[in-house]
Amino acid sequence: ELKEIVFVIQSQSNSFHSKRAEDLKRDILKQAVDHGKELPTVLLIHQISRHEGAWTILPLMRDFSVTYGKNSSWIFFCEEDTRIRVVKLLETLRRFDKSKEWFLGKALYDEESTIIHHYAFAENPTVFKFPDFAAGWALSIPLVNKLAKKLKSEPLKSDFTIDLKHEIALYIWQKGEGPHLTPVPEFCTEDVNSYKVDHCATTFSNFLPLCGEPVNKEDVFVAVKTCRKFHGDRIPVVKQTWEREAALIEYYSDYADISIPTIDLGVPNTDRGHCGKTFAILERFLNHTSPRTPWLVVVDDDTLISIFRLRKLLSCYDPNEPVFLGERYGYGLGTGGYSYITGGGGMVFSRTAVQKLLASKCRCYSMDAPDDMVLGMCFSGLGIPITHSPLFHQARPMDYPKDYLSHQVPVSFHKHWNIDPVKVYFTWLAPNSEESHNGKKVGYNREDL
Repeated sequence: ELKEIVFVIQSQSNSFHSKRAEDLKRDILKQAVDHGKELPTVLLIHQISRHEGAWTILPLMRDFSVTYGKNSSWIFFCEEDTRIRVVKLLETLRRFDKSKEWFLGKALYDEESTIIHHYAFAENPTVFKFPDFAAGWALSIPLVNKLAKKLKSEPLKSDFTIDLKHEIALYIWQKGEGPHLTPVPEFCTEDVNSYKVDHCATTFSNFLPLCGEPVNKEDVFVAVKTCRKFHGDRIPVVKQTWEREAALIEYYSDYADISIPTIDLGVPNTDRGHCGKTFAILERFLNHTSPRTPWLVVVDDDTLISIFRLRKLLSCYDPNEPVFLGERYGYGLGTGGYSYITGGGGMVFSRTAVQKLLASKCRCYSMDAPDDMVLGMCFSGLGIPITHSPLFHQARPMDYPKDYLSHQVPVSFHKHWNIDPVKVYFTWLAPNSEESHNGKKVGYNREDL
């Protein structure tokens, strides 16, 4: 029965995201009423737990087991942009014996082993399947109870949470002792209006959000972190690709080169983290740019980014809120750590967030500390949640399953290893791109996907 399903929405506390999650909750409950069903439980992750790492799901298993282990059959997880046909979902879940351990989802897999997944299954990465969260995924209660029991006796050890969907699948699989992901064709990521969705219990409604006019070019200040040794090879790529999209852009280095031009912040370059440099950029933004510029974007010199798409995305956020936006990673979340925005995909700050950060006394513990992690620690201490967007990417397009990227209009990618970064930009990120893609000539505008 529908009342035996607990829906868990991967919500966030930022006002734009929490409203989307509330809308989805209302839609699920309305469908239940319209079909004369008893109401299911619908939970929003940012509301059910004060735990910093609630978004990583596993720390919630013991609560789920205690609260829902007796009267429920399934926990169904979805994103705020997943669209659910409740009756179809019910029919789909009825095909599976709820007294057994099931891990259901739309299967993704790596075409080749990738650094993001620590080269797992290097011999044949395609054998290991993990769920596309956008399509929704489900755990039967017997499996939830088993995971809760394991977590009680063996707390989570992982230091870093980098790709949650892969890490959850690995944890559930338990080196072959637990279940593999069972692919369910009714869990879909096609657009809700596609002709392909008749059989689908779920669809995915959102490629790139737009909430009114894109923010003005002059509302986004772009700071590029570089150093003298990369002036010759990385900066020309920025100039050939996305620099022209930025109205306000400065290059920060350890050496003033007037041909670029770069600004020497007086912070020596470090081989490891760049905390000193990043905090100097934040202070410069606050003190030397127009107070009417609401957004700061900090990128590496090997970040490929679409400022055009970012301006669309930022139309959904209120710059009067302390917004810290990008791709979310976690550190030590099983033991009270913190979440952070990983730097390579780009870090976006509202001026309000920068003001609150610099008004606090939170600073780098060393000049070469990892800037993104220190920022995460500082914002966590200030009670300012980071805001995750899957459209920012810490790695290259080939480091992700093709099917995962197919329902995105990406905002950024990172790193130039073994790729032609100019081609990657024009294939994946340029407005109105018509470029060779996967070896085939395709004329398309990814903005219209």
